[in-house]
Amino acid sequence: MKTLKNIFLTVCTLFLMQSCIVSEKPNMAFFSESGHDFKGAKFVSINVPLFLAKPYIKKALKEDGQDEELINLVKKVSKIKVMTVENGDKEMLKNFAHYLNNNNYEEWATIKHDGDNVNIRVKQKGETIKNMLITVNSDKELVFVDVKGSFTADDISKMIASAKDK
Repeated sequence: MKTLKNIFLTVCTLFLMQSCIVSEKPNMAFFSESGHDFKGAKFVSINVPLFLAKPYIKKALKEDGQDEELINLVKKVSKIKVMTVENGDKEMLKNFAHYLNNNNYEEWATIKHDGDNVNIRVKQKGETIKNMLITVNSDKELVFVDVKGSFTADDISKMIASAKDK
């Protein structure tokens, strides 16, 4: 019985840890399925395990002095994927923007800060926003954050307003 319990715990641990694995392959559909040649771009992908990340995100927001409404948005998140791209080019971003437009993503905001552009796009189903894609474009690196959950337009507006205030 003890051996069976240990095997079960080991399998559960491996299952939970698989989401922590960092990969050098893209984890977002456009980059992994498009068949484009990305000319030496280097990808680093992370699937963020929420049971580990949510407490840290909430704590960081509290320490940063954010209001309780913004902290409660974290509860609505169901999945987060992060991908960085080194040596990405403007053509890659242009093709990615076309892909998003063709897949019903709406551009909600572009925030410019210290030479970096932060772009927020959302995918809606009725009044509910099921997917939010945040793209950070700097001179040397691109960062993509794909957030899945169940948000309202008001939730996203509060998040954008909070980012602009900083």
